[in-house]
Amino acid sequence: MENSDYLEKERIGKLLLKFSVPCILSLIISALYNIVDQIFVGNSKIGYLGNAATGVIFPITVIGWGLSLFFGDGAAAWMSVSLGEGKRDEIHRGVGNAVLASFVSGCIVILVAYLWGDDLLMLLGGTEANLSLAHDYGTVIYAMMPLALAQNCLAAVIRADGAPGYAMFAMIAGALLNIIGDPIAIYALDLGIRGAAYATILGQFVSFVICVCYLFKSKTFRLRLKSFLPDFRMLFRIMALGLSSFLTQLCIVATTVVNNVLFVRYGMKSKFGADIPLAAFTVIMKLFQIVLNVAIGIAAGAQPIVGYNYGAKRFDRVKRLLLLILLWTGGICFACTALFEAIPRAFIAMFGAGSAAGLNAELYMEFAVPCLRIYLMLIAFTCLQKVCAIFTQSIGEAKIAAPLSFLRDILVIVCALLVPLRLGVMGVVWAAPIADAIALAGTLPVMIVVWKKLGKLQREVPLPTAQETHGEQNSDEAQEAQG
Repeated sequence: MENSDYLEKERIGKLLLKFSVPCILSLIISALYNIVDQIFVGNSKIGYLGNAATGVIFPITVIGWGLSLFFGDGAAAWMSVSLGEGKRDEIHRGVGNAVLASFVSGCIVILVAYLWGDDLLMLLGGTEANLSLAHDYGTVIYAMMPLALAQNCLAAVIRADGAPGYAMFAMIAGALLNIIGDPIAIYALDLGIRGAAYATILGQFVSFVICVCYLFKSKTFRLRLKSFLPDFRMLFRIMALGLSSFLTQLCIVATTVVNNVLFVRYGMKSKFGADIPLAAFTVIMKLFQIVLNVAIGIAAGAQPIVGYNYGAKRFDRVKRLLLLILLWTGGICFACTALFEAIPRAFIAMFGAGSAAGLNAELYMEFAVPCLRIYLMLIAFTCLQKVCAIFTQSIGEAKIAAPLSFLRDILVIVCALLVPLRLGVMGVVWAAPIADAIALAGTLPVMIVVWKKLGKLQREVPLPTAQETHGEQNSDEAQEAQG
């Protein structure tokens, strides 16, 4: 077993780079499974109807992802605080219960998706034009749910165990197989959209195997058979800490489904029809997901550092971490916004905009370009708000983290239901930036209260000696000044 006190002594900027960069890459690579499928499918003879079909399945995969984070991020936060408090003995049981719960959740998703069938797909935004494609893609994707969820849970645990690079390697290996397998299955074997799904589950299975192999050399715990014996009291504590992550994903599902349905409904009343708005929104949500994953990666990567220092009562370091997390998130997101506003056509064209199946490419672009610019114009606000929710989760403030995690998404749904009454299909697009502005305004007072609480706790705890903190503080301040 290794000592984790370096989380308290190492320079904050160096720690954040070590943990957040692999976490960002892991999340982006995970998102690439669906995104790569869309790129190859969208540029095939299927065209953007294939993108619309994968967009119909997207909410189901996000529910699975959210369940894995419910247990995985909860276990990671619980591990970090436990390590900071010096409580190591029960870690193996918490990890075992989290992994088991993720696997069982995947089985439940399979059961519901298969039994509900095409009626579920129609509820999620399926149309006559894309339903058969969505069915072919989804029935393959569902099959890997239990192992995919267990793998996502293990990745969060591995990062909290001090091996973010290993978690990243597991994700990269699976994603590379998916990227290589997509053109082979779609084009060479002529399996179409079903081939994209086969390539995806192959990559997920390889990532799962690599994560399982880590358990034989974990640093702060050793799993045994009794680790998997259900302990509902411990599992409930883990779930409380992971609730923010789960609600974040659940809200993404809710907003995606509502937007899918509204784009179809209002699109049918416009010159664009039902499938063009749905396909364009699906592409834009993938770009949204990439940027959001960068922000979540920064905050989730910092989670072990924040949790450990909070448990060790190093509140001075916790406050500096919060500032650095916000600085990194804001800088990256504003840069992405500038690119989206400057060259929207380049991003849309990556996913294909051809006239396959008789669809009008110019009409598609006519809708997709302003849709991208408007929907993503305040994505920096979204990311800063989500990062604040994850930070409060990291310090064990579950009652604060939970409402913050779904505040923006509830506002998006409300605005999406109201604004189109006046603006039609473009009103669905404008709902996002309106909600972003309101959500950030509502989050700021909450974070001011959290900051003051950390300051009060800091004053109540004896300060470390100058010899312990002088070097690290100077380095931290220099890194923060450089961004």
